[in-house]
Amino acid sequence: MEKSTARAPARRLPGLDLIRAAAIAWVMIYHGSLFDLTSQDHWLVRFGWMGVDLFFVLSGFLIAGQLLRPWARGVAPSYSRFFARRLLRTLPAYLVVVAVYFLIPGVRDRADIAPLWQFLTFSENWLVDMSTPKAFSHVWSLCVEEQFYLIFPAVVALIALRPTPAKVVGALAFVVVLGMALRGYLWLHAVGATPFDIAAAPRSGAYMRLIYYPTGTRLDGLLMGIAAAAIRAFRPAIWNRITARPNLLLAAGLLGVVASTFVFHGQIAGFWPTVLGFPFLSFSIVLIVMAGAENRSLIGRYPVPGAGALAAGAYSLYLSHKAVFHAVQLVAPQLPAPLQGAAFALALLGALAVGAALYWMVERPALKLRDRLEGPSRSSLAVAATLGDTR
Repeated sequence: MEKSTARAPARRLPGLDLIRAAAIAWVMIYHGSLFDLTSQDHWLVRFGWMGVDLFFVLSGFLIAGQLLRPWARGVAPSYSRFFARRLLRTLPAYLVVVAVYFLIPGVRDRADIAPLWQFLTFSENWLVDMSTPKAFSHVWSLCVEEQFYLIFPAVVALIALRPTPAKVVGALAFVVVLGMALRGYLWLHAVGATPFDIAAAPRSGAYMRLIYYPTGTRLDGLLMGIAAAAIRAFRPAIWNRITARPNLLLAAGLLGVVASTFVFHGQIAGFWPTVLGFPFLSFSIVLIVMAGAENRSLIGRYPVPGAGALAAGAYSLYLSHKAVFHAVQLVAPQLPAPLQGAAFALALLGALAVGAALYWMVERPALKLRDRLEGPSRSSLAVAATLGDTR
């Protein structure tokens, strides 16, 4: 089959810009509580970990779209091109931050850190040591996504040998159900304080190590994004019916996210929230993403000032912000009283400055190199997320 070489012009999607900007903002608000800069007594802070699930659904939708749209046009995607783009997109800024953490220990957000080889192989999320807090621990979500980048193209290639809608739906449903079963078994076997007692209290360390961090138990968001991308690529009529009233989708998704906070109660969840909560949260988020992908929706109609820039720099900001937060935590007690009360605002400003420096000095040059090799993409716009590539 002929390989796909032409690249369609990228379209600006303000709704996806806003979703990605909201995801990084929510995660940073939550991480502020880890450094005594914000309080988890506030609902918005306590559930900021859900911002990572926003990233997962958005990544699944966008990355799957890159591989599925060529098949929908009757041509095979270039897998070598896909991997080259992923490497230039994710590795340069990541490796710089890893180098800084290991060469300049003073910038670490925690005293201890996992071995270097775990960061270089993106395996840290499978080998988490919960005995002490670790520096750069938020890399777990990057590990999940990098493993997804490796596995998903192979799955697409296998399904494409004899593609049918039933096969795609069946594969997605199977993995979702398998994840639910795996989380349920692990919770009953090793997370609950009393084995095989669904009413037992969960043990936080076991929960994070066995359920929250590993890829196999956190695929719900990526799968929901893939399902939405598959519908859009292969069943545009169904997509149009689903998104005919995008603001209704948006409202339903937002209500679902709010309801998810009552389902989970907190990051460390009981048995039933652990089994059912992640699919429910991810389904709610994918409704928001589908609404954001339509320019007729409330969030997709007009760009929100600053959202595009924040979305473009979200990756560099995610990589670097915890080191800045820790630095502000250390110096805050020596600041004048008025500035101590504004410590989180100072931390945000510092994180934005460091994230912007990482973006302009490392991430953006790598994206421009990618553009020169393969033609313009959203990175040349610098501030807008697009359907073609925002991750």
